[in-house]
Amino acid sequence: MSKRSLALTLCLSLSTSLLAFAARKAEKKHSDQAVQHVLLISVDGLHSLDAARYIASHPQSALAELASHGTMYTDANTPQLSDSFPGILALVTGGSPITTGLFYDVSYDRTIFDPTNTTCTGGAGNMMVFDESIDKYNSQNVSLNVIDPTKLPRHIDEHGNCVALWPHSALRTNTIFEVVKANGGHTAWEDKHPAYDLVNGPTGNGVDDLYTPEITNVNGLDNTQSVVCTVSNDRLKVQGIINEIHGLTHDGKPGPGVPAVFGMNFQGVSVGQKLVTDNYDGSCVTDTGSLNGQPGGYQDGAGTPSRVLAYALDQTDAALAAMIQSLKDQNLYDSTLFIVTSKHGQSPINPVKVNKPGHFADLVAALPDGQTNQYAIAITNANACATGPCGFVNDDDIALIWLADQTLDIGASTYLNSNAIPLFIDEVMGGNELKLRFNDPLKDSRTPDIIVRPNYGTIYTTSTHKNAEHGGFNYSDTNVALIVSNPSLAAKVLKSPVATSQVAPTILEELGIDSQQLKSVQAEETQPLPGLGLEGAK
Repeated sequence: MSKRSLALTLCLSLSTSLLAFAARKAEKKHSDQAVQHVLLISVDGLHSLDAARYIASHPQSALAELASHGTMYTDANTPQLSDSFPGILALVTGGSPITTGLFYDVSYDRTIFDPTNTTCTGGAGNMMVFDESIDKYNSQNVSLNVIDPTKLPRHIDEHGNCVALWPHSALRTNTIFEVVKANGGHTAWEDKHPAYDLVNGPTGNGVDDLYTPEITNVNGLDNTQSVVCTVSNDRLKVQGIINEIHGLTHDGKPGPGVPAVFGMNFQGVSVGQKLVTDNYDGSCVTDTGSLNGQPGGYQDGAGTPSRVLAYALDQTDAALAAMIQSLKDQNLYDSTLFIVTSKHGQSPINPVKVNKPGHFADLVAALPDGQTNQYAIAITNANACATGPCGFVNDDDIALIWLADQTLDIGASTYLNSNAIPLFIDEVMGGNELKLRFNDPLKDSRTPDIIVRPNYGTIYTTSTHKNAEHGGFNYSDTNVALIVSNPSLAAKVLKSPVATSQVAPTILEELGIDSQQLKSVQAEETQPLPGLGLEGAK
């Protein structure tokens, strides 16, 4: 053999050895991880204040146990908007609407078409609806817990075909479920609508075991009108989690083992915060106890819960305790990172601050020049448009405005600012100010032209049944509980600001997976949560 051939052979042999060593090292790193599973829980609406008060008054609670060996972040906040969609996406992508492209479960996209426009002809632009209305229902108006593709907006895909736009396809970035699955892990998630197909990510199959029992049936039972019925809906998902802890699928069938990452959302606390009166219409036939007809929400600005809200907190904590016990029974508690947080908060906490003046566009129309001013007309026309490229207005304790004529955005922002008092506006974000926080609406088909943040406590609604809402930027909207727990951790409270988007890279890193595999983490430079101290346990 020539010297050159011998050298080449040695180089190849060395390269092979190095690759094999690197593979064994990576495999060993994964097998040596203290954390083998992550259980991610969103208690929707749970403020940091709620968690702190509950732990202080219930020292034997599940939340207290988790905090006793975990890091509690008391200034954790959702990034940007606090609606459920950007809220869950922060937790599972590490991003905000800047990279996810989702502002609300009902929003607008200038490139899509109405569900009935199956040829995608005519001008593009339409509402993008991903709520309970896209379910398949039986003749009794009970959801079949699957999406009806005929109710989905249409879009032109990469092959030039006019096809239904599924929630997961609308997401512009990948999720922790896709990354974990690509790295050989089993995944599961449970949520409140079939529209949470969203968390599958663009591949459409990031979640191996997705369970979405509908909480709000269109023209049927709306569980959220009663805290008791809402808790019953939560229990369906809790049982699914316990089944998964035992290595089964959510419905108790044989499964591939305990998921590497899994979790669910609770709705009970959110509903307990919102309800003016529990079971106000009597539609929850099982809600016949002492809570029926009682006031919900908070009793005061200090966050003292009503009996209705206290019931939701107690039931949620009991469910967390059942999960903890199941993990212990399966000898999984020590190897599981248990995260309790929330997609969003709820505003206002203080009941005396509640102000429900009506829907935003109706308030604009009622202004002295609301029927004649071109900017007022542009806003009211966008609100009145059901389908097609004519804009859209969505409001809760925020107002998102997509104008049909985007050249009117600066003038419309100025007009709204000049009418801030009768419109209960705290801040109008448009033009350059909006582009400092979001993508340019002229270049991004999803970004609203104008975002209106109302005065604290204002909810743009006429509803007499709710006294709180989420979606906006106020502190009660965005400040949420965040506890990251594992028996190897010491109790710690961190008061420095963190974002819920930091949960996603934290999950991957603690599973021994490079968080840079998340596209939003790369683009938005999202860092893992500080102060966990799990490194020494690895």
